[in-house]
Amino acid sequence: MANYTPPPVVNPEARPTTAPYLSADDFAREIQSRQSLSLGIVAGLVASVVAAGVWAWITVLTHFQIGYFAVAVGFFVGLAVRIAGRGMTPPFGVAGACFALLGCVLGNFLSQLGFVSIEYEVSIWQVLVLFDYSYLPEVMIESFQPIDVLFYGIAVAGGYRASFRRISEDELLRLRA
Repeated sequence: MANYTPPPVVNPEARPTTAPYLSADDFAREIQSRQSLSLGIVAGLVASVVAAGVWAWITVLTHFQIGYFAVAVGFFVGLAVRIAGRGMTPPFGVAGACFALLGCVLGNFLSQLGFVSIEYEVSIWQVLVLFDYSYLPEVMIESFQPIDVLFYGIAVAGGYRASFRRISEDELLRLRA
């Protein structure tokens, strides 16, 4: 018992004199170290194909192309890029914008194939396999409407903006607290 040392007494009201401080730059570097552009690209590609398929399905079902759906395509694709890629830098926005445009164009193309499928009473898969893709530019030009430029532009802007996160004012305030 002679070697017994009592544990130190800790004052519960004593606080460290210096709190760890994380600057906004350090916080941004920490987040950027976790980002993955390749995962963002894969997610953007998958999201653009899914969104295009949904848009085409709705267009064929209603026999009406809802241009506002392009906005949803842009947001959906951008969100997929942001969540999967966890990015904060402009390359994520560029990926989101490109895949938003792809989703819109592919949605219009799949809509046209859907109408062909109904007209000839064959499956969409048969139309996809048997379609002569040398006519692709002609089909796209024929189905193009001038208003499409506006909706595509909004989709591209939305895809860009939604694809990467920004440090919010609340996060900055919490860093300084």
